[in-house]
Amino acid sequence: MSKAFTKDADGDEDGDDLSLPPLPAGTRNYMTPQGYLRLRTELINLIDTERPKVVEIVHWAASNGDRSENGDYIYGKKRLREIDRRIRFLTKRLDIAEVADPSQHHGSDQVFFGATVTYETQAGVSRTITIKGIDEADALQGEVSWVSPVARALLKSREGDEVQLMTPGGLEQLEVIQVRYPAPQTAH
Repeated sequence: MSKAFTKDADGDEDGDDLSLPPLPAGTRNYMTPQGYLRLRTELINLIDTERPKVVEIVHWAASNGDRSENGDYIYGKKRLREIDRRIRFLTKRLDIAEVADPSQHHGSDQVFFGATVTYETQAGVSRTITIKGIDEADALQGEVSWVSPVARALLKSREGDEVQLMTPGGLEQLEVIQVRYPAPQTAH
């Protein structure tokens, strides 16, 4: 059978990591300095520590003979593909990253990338979010991606402004209560 008609289970998927959303076409990959450092540290750890350990295990397992029922070899090769896929993903994301330091806006009342915004809904519910990069936003920590609907609605607004957010339940008014940025780091 032609390889063109078979599905390669171990396919070299050059696509993005499924755990993170793709970047919208034609946009930059904005990141905070901390987010950039975290991804870069992960990449270096994968290249310098994790991958060599797995390669060593696979090499050892391969030297044991029959590979078809060798669990260490099979799992090691699978783990190696996962590591290589993550390395490619991180390399691509870091290559197109644009580091934006939110502390440059310290003292501003206008919402830009990196702002921590407190807003109130029409129902009187107050929420606080921090606008971060796609690769670093963590909803459990109150962080949203700058491409999320709520962040897009809030961007460029100021304290006291009312903005409209399209939700599945319809149009909702949000009032910007407070805008904060981290203080600039001082050189020691």
